[in-house]
Amino acid sequence: MKNITKKSADHFVRACRKKGLKATNQRREIMRELLKTKEHPDAETIFRKVRKRLPAISLDTVYRTLRVFEDNGDVFRVATFNDRARYDANTSSHHHFVCSYCGRIVDCHCPVLDRFQAPRELARLGRIDRVHIEFRGLCSHCQTREAARQ
Repeated sequence: MKNITKKSADHFVRACRKKGLKATNQRREIMRELLKTKEHPDAETIFRKVRKRLPAISLDTVYRTLRVFEDNGDVFRVATFNDRARYDANTSSHHHFVCSYCGRIVDCHCPVLDRFQAPRELARLGRIDRVHIEFRGLCSHCQTREAARQ
């Protein structure tokens, strides 16, 4: 679990102000929830956890805040599983492994993949701002369960 420090909280407040956003208590708590996990939670999971600290928060507020964070590049929406968007506050260069059975998403760091360039032919489609590679398969836990069943 990532350590949420006063420094990261201060950085979030400064980043909000720089972008012309208010660093409301709801926004701080939603970002805190995203920063302290590597699990890539969906909006409903974030809502349940934040609601323990802010009982008056609504699910709609969580969805709208995540959209604002995404629009500002503070979080990325990652692979969907069962039609639920998942969110990642790690905006550094990385890729994902997604288990096609349980939906677990794991960050993958690989310098070779970071150097991957989109083919020039794609330029005719529009400007490419980011390349994200996603691997899909069975995670080791699901593989073990599948092997035990057989």
